[in-house]
Amino acid sequence: MRVGKSAVERKKGEYEGLQGGGRKSLQAKYFSLESLLLLICLTASLLILPLILPPLPPPPFMLLLLPIAILTVLMFLAFMPSNVRDITL
Repeated sequence: MRVGKSAVERKKGEYEGLQGGGRKSLQAKYFSLESLLLLICLTASLLILPLILPPLPPPPFMLLLLPIAILTVLMFLAFMPSNVRDITL
């Protein structure tokens, strides 16, 4: 009589569990029905609304400089040397 599963059977079960094992569909595994419907509605609105709504005027020049300023600050922070000795202590 066998009481437990062998190591090979356990590994096979784990692998099938990771792969889905054919028990759950891809839609049921990652998205609920509500979230899938929400994603479909958002996609449809992004495709249809630009065709219906009138074009917007360009933003003011100062507002266009805001993303450039944010990018400049982030680049400065990314390449700024840090004192590693202070961080590790």
